[in-house]
Amino acid sequence: MAGNPKDLTGKVAVVTGASSGIGAASARLFAEAGARVVVGYNKGVDRANAVVAELAGSGHKAMQLPLEDTAQIRKAAAAVQQEFGRADILVNSAGFTRMVPHHDLEALDDDLIDRVLTANVRGPFATIRAFVPLLKASGDGVIVNISSGAAQRGSGSSIIYGASKAALDTMSMALARVLGPEIRVVVVAPGMVHTGFVPGRSEETMLKAAMATPLKRQIEAEDIALAVLSCVTHLTFTTGSIVNVNGGGHL
Repeated sequence: MAGNPKDLTGKVAVVTGASSGIGAASARLFAEAGARVVVGYNKGVDRANAVVAELAGSGHKAMQLPLEDTAQIRKAAAAVQQEFGRADILVNSAGFTRMVPHHDLEALDDDLIDRVLTANVRGPFATIRAFVPLLKASGDGVIVNISSGAAQRGSGSSIIYGASKAALDTMSMALARVLGPEIRVVVVAPGMVHTGFVPGRSEETMLKAAMATPLKRQIEAEDIALAVLSCVTHLTFTTGSIVNVNGGGHL
């Protein structure tokens, strides 16, 4: 990017799962940097509109981007083309999981496996596939996929959650290879983030995990959003790589 890499004026960022958590925090930072933001949501239309109302600048819009509905994802891409005329940044922040103890194999039933894989693997791929023409036309497109340290450690809320994020990591490497040079693909892998993303995960559990890391503080959504923004504005010669944002939790 010419000039100040922090200035995203004129750019359009599409963020899935942007009605809360990491997605909402990323949307805020992109807007502050000058981009127009498409706040993607599944069912939380009111939350998404609230995020849009709080964003700096103007020209932002909430748009339904449900991970399991490829036809709707394609409609959303067409709507972005029609209403914004471009897309320069795609952040796949939406995802799904449920707490299932790793030792309880029977509790990880086929339906939950299918739901997690659809949301965390097929959904991001379908979204990328739909937006690639716009991102390629940008000539300087960036895709940031939100993974998890669980992919690298075989940990996390359930066995299938870690496996789904490992699939996302591998898929990102393949996509980086085939989509360059017009589009870069970068993975941001958080540790345990201090949000309500995992139903049933207690404050005590999150605090204990934070205290076990070298930096000894909880990871906030803003920490991850700063990494996402940096992938676009500063890591301009990085593609196919995983950026760990975990306070040293892998050590």
